[in-house]
Amino acid sequence: MKKVLILLVFVLLQNAYSKDITMKSMYASISINEKGNITSIKDLTHKKEYLAKGQNSPLLSVYIWEKKQTFEPASCLYNKATNEFTFKYENGTEAIVKVTPKKEYFRFELIALKNRNGVDNVIWGPVKTSISKTIGELIGVVRDDNFAIGMFGLNDNTTTGLPANGDSLEMMHYYIHSPDPVKYPLPANLKEGQKFRIGGDGVNDVAFYSHPEEYYRMTCGNGAILEPSYGSYIVYHSRDRRKAHTISKTIDPDILFQTDPQHMVVDGLEGVDLLNSAIALYACPDKKGLSVIETIVKNEGLPYITDKGKWIKSPKNNRPDVAWSGVHDSLISYTKQIGFKGVQDEGQGGGYAEYYYNPGNRLGGMKGKYSKGKIEDIRIFGERLKKEGIAYGVHTLCEFIQTNSSDVTPVPNKNLLTLFTVQLDKDVAPKDTIIVVKDTLYLNERGEANVNVLKLGNEIIHYKGVTKTRPYTLIGVERGYYKTFALAHKKGDNVSKLKPSAYSGLMPDMILQDTYARAYADLLNECSMDFIDFDGMESCLYQGHGYYSYKRFFRSLFDQAAKHGNTYIRVMGAGPSEGNWLYMNTINLGGGNHMFNQEAGTWGIEGKDMRYIFESSYMPGTFGIQSFPKTEEIAHNLQCKSIGWGAQYMLGMSQEAVEKNPEKFKIFKALKAWETAREADVFTEKQKENFKSTSDKFKIEQTSPATWILYTQKGGKGQWIAEKLSSK
Repeated sequence: MKKVLILLVFVLLQNAYSKDITMKSMYASISINEKGNITSIKDLTHKKEYLAKGQNSPLLSVYIWEKKQTFEPASCLYNKATNEFTFKYENGTEAIVKVTPKKEYFRFELIALKNRNGVDNVIWGPVKTSISKTIGELIGVVRDDNFAIGMFGLNDNTTTGLPANGDSLEMMHYYIHSPDPVKYPLPANLKEGQKFRIGGDGVNDVAFYSHPEEYYRMTCGNGAILEPSYGSYIVYHSRDRRKAHTISKTIDPDILFQTDPQHMVVDGLEGVDLLNSAIALYACPDKKGLSVIETIVKNEGLPYITDKGKWIKSPKNNRPDVAWSGVHDSLISYTKQIGFKGVQDEGQGGGYAEYYYNPGNRLGGMKGKYSKGKIEDIRIFGERLKKEGIAYGVHTLCEFIQTNSSDVTPVPNKNLLTLFTVQLDKDVAPKDTIIVVKDTLYLNERGEANVNVLKLGNEIIHYKGVTKTRPYTLIGVERGYYKTFALAHKKGDNVSKLKPSAYSGLMPDMILQDTYARAYADLLNECSMDFIDFDGMESCLYQGHGYYSYKRFFRSLFDQAAKHGNTYIRVMGAGPSEGNWLYMNTINLGGGNHMFNQEAGTWGIEGKDMRYIFESSYMPGTFGIQSFPKTEEIAHNLQCKSIGWGAQYMLGMSQEAVEKNPEKFKIFKALKAWETAREADVFTEKQKENFKSTSDKFKIEQTSPATWILYTQKGGKGQWIAEKLSSK
C-alpha cells in the first residue's frame, strides 16, 4: 500500500525514446534532461507549461568564489534504484543529489560533492519561468493569477540568491514592473525591468520611498528576479562558510548608489559547509502557495512557530498591536478596552526608548513608570501584563553595540566584529602615539560616520589614516579610546580594524551574535515578555554572511527560549528577508501618512512599496505606526481597511493623547468591535475586498459575544445597510 501511495503522488518516468526524467507531485510535473537542466514545469490541472522557452535552467550549478566562475552541469545520470542524480562539471567536480518523494513538492538534497577543485558555492537554479506578474523576491516565488512556482531552503545555510554579489545580498532599488498593464500602463519613457536608485541620500529611510506610481516596484530580496525577455527566475545557493573570504561591502542600502565600500575579510565558520544543502521546489495553484510552504516547514523540521495553535504566517494571525509611549498607568486598561493583544513600549516620556543590549546593564533602566512618580520593577510589571493576556515587549536595536557597553569598555570583547588584521612593525609603549604597522592593507578606507578604530589586544585606539610609504605610520592616533586602557604592545601583535555601526557604536561577530541572541531570550523570560521589536535588523548583515546570519540569530534566540519553556515570541522588526521570514509575525516599519492615510483610506508611498514586497512573498502588508484616531468614524475606517487589506499596524497610544480625545470611549468601542470580529473570522472574502473601497463607509457594532452588525454606506452618503454577522 505504501509503495502504491508513493507511485500515485510522486511518479518517476523514463521514456524509452527520451533521457528526460519526469517527476510528478499532486499539482505539477517537472522534467530533467541528461545535461542536468530542467526542461519542463507543467501545471497538471490546466496542462500549461511554465518553464521559459529557449533558456537553460540547471538544477544545480557549482561556483568558485575567487574566480567568480560558474559551472553548469555538463552531464546528469539518474539512478532509479536510489533516486539519485549524479551531475558532472567541466572542472572535474561531481555532485550527487538525492530526490525524496513528497506529495506537494519536490525535495532535492546535495549528499556528496567530489573533486571540489576550488568550488565553494553551489547554486540551485536559476530556474527560469514564463511567469512575470508577481515576483516574490524575499523567499523566491513567482506567481500569476493561477499558479505559483517557488523554492524554499531546507537548512540555514541554503539561502536565496546567487553567490556573486559580495555577501550574496540584493540591496534596495526600484525597478519598473506594472502589476496590471491595462490598469497601470507604462509611460513611453519607461520599460519593464528598468532599474532606478532609491530616493534621498541613502541614509534617511523615509526618503528611500520616492515613487508613488504603482509600476515603480521596490525590491530588497534576490530569491526571484524579473527578466522581461522571458518572465522570471528563482534561485537559492549554499556556501562553504568554513572558508574565509574577502568582500567589498557597504551598509548603504541603495544598490545603484554605493558609497565608500569597505573591504572585509569574512571569517570562516567552523562546521558550516555546503554539503547537505537542500531545497523544496514547489509548483502549485497560487491559492495553495502558503499552505504548501507550511507543509514543507512541518515536514522538513524547519522552525514551525505557532500562536494559539495557528502558524504565525497564517493570515488568521494578522492583527494590530499597540505602540505605547509615556507613563504606564492606563496601559493595561486601554489595551483591554480596544481588544488588542500586543504592546510594544516605545518609551517616550516614561519608557525605555531604544534598548541596546549591554551585558553589564542588562535591564537598561527598564521600569514600569507612573504619573505620580511610582516606579515598578520591570520583571513585576511584565508579569502583570502577561497575566492579563497581553504580549508585552520593548523596542530594541537588535545587536548594535553602544560604546558604553561592557563588551567595549574597559576591556573589549575578543569577539567584536573586525574588518581585517595587520601586524605591528615596532613595539608600542602605553604613551606612544607613533604606531608603525607592517602593511597598510585597507587602513585608509573610511569607517561609517568617519569612525576609524583599531583593536590592539585589550586596547582600542582611534586613528585618522596611515602613511602611504614606509614606515607605515598611523596618523592622528588617540590611545585608550572608548575608555579602554592604553597598554604596551609587541612587534608582530595583531592590529584589527573594528567594524563601526550606523548607530555610532560597534558590532558583534558571529560568535558574539549567538551570545546576544541567547541573552535576549533570557531577558524576555526574566521579564515575562512575549513581544520584541528588533529595529536595526540590518545589524545581522554586518558580519558578511548574508541571510544565513539572520537564520542563525533567530535559531539561537528561539532555541534558548525553548529551554525556558517559551515556544512563542511575537517578533517584529525592520528589514524583511528570507533569513527572518519564518520567525517574524509582523514587520510594522514606518508610519503615518507615508505608510497609510487612515482618514482617506489610501496608501502612502512607503506603504505601497512595502505592500508589494510583503504580499508577493505571502506576507501581510503594514500601515506602520498609526496615531490614535481623532474620531470614531476614523477608528472604524482604520480597522476595516486593515482587515480589507489583510494589513497589520501598531496603534500609537499614550495616556496624554487618549485623555485629550473627547470621543475616546466611542473610539475604544469601535476598535474593539472590529478586533473581536477579526479574531472570530466572520468576514467573507467579498466583504474584505469591499473594505478596500475609498468611497464607501463601514462601521460595525458588536451585539453579543458571538454576533455583530456590519453597516455599509455606499458612496459615503445616504442610508446605512445593515448585515448580521456571527462567528463560525
